[in-house]
Amino acid sequence: MASDVKPSGSWTAQQKQRAFWILWLIPLLWSTNLLAARMAPGLVSPHVLAFGRWLIAAVVLTYLSRAHVRGIWMALCEHPGRYLILGACGMWICGAWVYLAGESTSAMNLSLIYSTSPVMIAVGSVWWLGERMRWPQVLGVLAALVGLLHVIVKGQWGALASVTFVPGDLWVSAAAVSWAAFALLQKRWQSPLPAIAQLTAMAWGGVVVLAPFSVWELSLEQNPGLAWEGLGLMLVTGLLPGVGAYWIYSWTQRVLGASRVGMTLYLAPLYTAVVAWLVLAEPLGWHHVWGGALILSGVALVTRTGTNESG
Repeated sequence: MASDVKPSGSWTAQQKQRAFWILWLIPLLWSTNLLAARMAPGLVSPHVLAFGRWLIAAVVLTYLSRAHVRGIWMALCEHPGRYLILGACGMWICGAWVYLAGESTSAMNLSLIYSTSPVMIAVGSVWWLGERMRWPQVLGVLAALVGLLHVIVKGQWGALASVTFVPGDLWVSAAAVSWAAFALLQKRWQSPLPAIAQLTAMAWGGVVVLAPFSVWELSLEQNPGLAWEGLGLMLVTGLLPGVGAYWIYSWTQRVLGASRVGMTLYLAPLYTAVVAWLVLAEPLGWHHVWGGALILSGVALVTRTGTNESG
């Protein structure tokens, strides 16, 4: 069975360069999920949307990785607990719980809290996976964090003092921790499957975890049910942030390391601001420009300088 799992340091310079350029697409694809989340209330409930999204993604991924179906099935049978945990972290908590958070917390709080994931990934990569961060990378993390906060507070740093916490903040806090765990566990539990086949197995794990919660949500009297608009959101989120972003994330993480690819989460507010400007006609201010410069510089420092990963 073909595999793209290689020992540390065995990726070619061309493969690393390709991974570096393609990882910039991750936050762009993820920004479509935020747009869908804004449209979802009243059309489709959080767990139903997440279940439909990952069911569509799992079916598409199964077709795309059909040459590895036997390997996927063997992996699921051999390590069912792993794939249920990965599915719960990456597809349930980082899916439905984010949609739940958006119902009661502000975009500023959501972005601010979720932005802690790359920091947790970087620290976890050092403490748990044996990766070593150099000083340029530490500076890159700090620069990206400052730029991110500058974008979130719209250049008004005094706004940080006015942040208040609501139940949705707890949902997104759990999602931030879960995303870091999802990224680190993929590195910890190395798989012989190619990246797309591994994502397929994780997607089916997520579908299994999400199924009972979706049935429960549909049984509620106030549930909006399934309309064409809701099905459309499932399709968009299943193909773009589902298949596209997660596959790129999984593959580039194998090539570049968990801490470097995790830094792409810093780009989400910047990309979202641009998408919102183009699609929703929301204003684009100078705080996006200056914050974006810091974010891009920080991400470049982390991804270009590299980490020394233990074998």
